[in-house]
Amino acid sequence: MSASKPVLWHIPISHYNEKVRWALDWKGIAFERHAPTPGAHMAVALWLTRGVHKTFPILQIDGRTIGDSSAIIASLEQLEPDPPLYPSDPAELDRALELERFFDEELGPHVRLLAFHELRRDPEALAVFAATLMPAPMARSGVARALGARMGSTYSQLRYRVGGEDAAQLARKKVLAALDRLERELEAADGHYLIGDALSVADLTAASMFMPLAQPPEGPNQLDLPEPYERFREPLRERPGYRWVLETFARDRRRSPQREPALPAT
Repeated sequence: MSASKPVLWHIPISHYNEKVRWALDWKGIAFERHAPTPGAHMAVALWLTRGVHKTFPILQIDGRTIGDSSAIIASLEQLEPDPPLYPSDPAELDRALELERFFDEELGPHVRLLAFHELRRDPEALAVFAATLMPAPMARSGVARALGARMGSTYSQLRYRVGGEDAAQLARKKVLAALDRLERELEAADGHYLIGDALSVADLTAASMFMPLAQPPEGPNQLDLPEPYERFREPLRERPGYRWVLETFARDRRRSPQREPALPAT
């Protein structure tokens, strides 16, 4: 490990960013955090990576600037291999990386789109959500919250294309398909973990990507999401995969002194 402290540029509420924070905490790596305002973070990301990446997380470590959560974890495995997130057996490693790709690509974008879709349809809930992204003095201002909600609605539509019901319906199907896949993998594994008897990148990714749905207490914050989103997730609460997400966070999301404090009440 380099003697200088790594710097993580992140969005506190993001599930992809939580994936990297979890990996850093799991390996006991002390790091600094920078969290520019969402939206403005894209310009920062482009500047940090010289145009290669437009979003967070970005990790500056050992003289390098690394974007993409999977690439960051791969680098962490090289720099700090213990405790490992990659299985030592080559076949198990291939499975772990395949599961990482699946949950990153087939769940992560869709669970995010669904949350933003429902928030955009509920101005009051969107204003409350926008306040969680603001500095505390701004979050207490009704005008600032309303402005933040309008900006958030525009940004989420431009960035994630969340406005249409067809996209939301596809997102619901993708989330349910990912939950089905998780439960099949857990049944085959017959244990706490997807691969072997220890936490791997497969578990960390699956749990992190389901974070917006399950809202585990160990996550960065709890959100009051719109009633249609609650209706969607209510029947999922008793499913084995949903319970596994909560159990994995409770058991393996090591708390670090550097974790964010709770966001201000609104």
